[in-house]
Amino acid sequence: MEIRQLYDAETSTYTYLVWDAESREAALIDSVDTQIDRDLQLIAELELDLKYTLETHIHADHITASGKIRERLGSQAVVHRNSGSDCADVLVSDGDSIRLGEQTIRILETPGHTDTCISYSIDDIVFTGDALLIRGCGRTDFQAGDAGKLYDSIHDKLFSLPDSTIIYPGHDYRGLRSSTIGEEKAHNPRLGNNRPKQDFVDLMNALVLDPPKKIAEAVPGNLECGLKQG
Repeated sequence: MEIRQLYDAETSTYTYLVWDAESREAALIDSVDTQIDRDLQLIAELELDLKYTLETHIHADHITASGKIRERLGSQAVVHRNSGSDCADVLVSDGDSIRLGEQTIRILETPGHTDTCISYSIDDIVFTGDALLIRGCGRTDFQAGDAGKLYDSIHDKLFSLPDSTIIYPGHDYRGLRSSTIGEEKAHNPRLGNNRPKQDFVDLMNALVLDPPKKIAEAVPGNLECGLKQG
């Protein structure tokens, strides 16, 4: 599987373009509407056939470009079955898979940051969205977030992957681009070193954070695949 990591500076969001080198079939993970021209140009330059736009969850900090890209390229929008999104083409749940040529993308349900969070696993790589970040994790104080569920998702679904598995997160605010499961198990200050579940829950529940700046427009916009805003 070929991977291109892209970045939106305004929201510190990573978007990932992944494709099968033989068939040129591709998917775009966590697109950002303000970056649609960049992404479409890259897809054209690489001569890729975009089959899917994949969402790791219903985002609160940016609006997806999935609907607009579908109008341009005929791709299918993929979201979690619990999303409540009527615009999605494919609703997925734990254990499902998506094919890109000879490559298989496995769906892992990883709720806790929100109740619609999923991770995408391809061979020795996992795209974790906002569930597991580099030396951190997603907040759990809105969109049906639950610290206990997030702890279980990370330990049962992500930390059970081989230590060498490469993690590509949905965001990073310090310029870090990737990590590994082994690194996070050892060095993640919130979850590493076998931190007890109750300690993690207490830590997360004690956080006092400002709401995401775009939550009022982003959540309803993303439920409409970015096609209806305001």
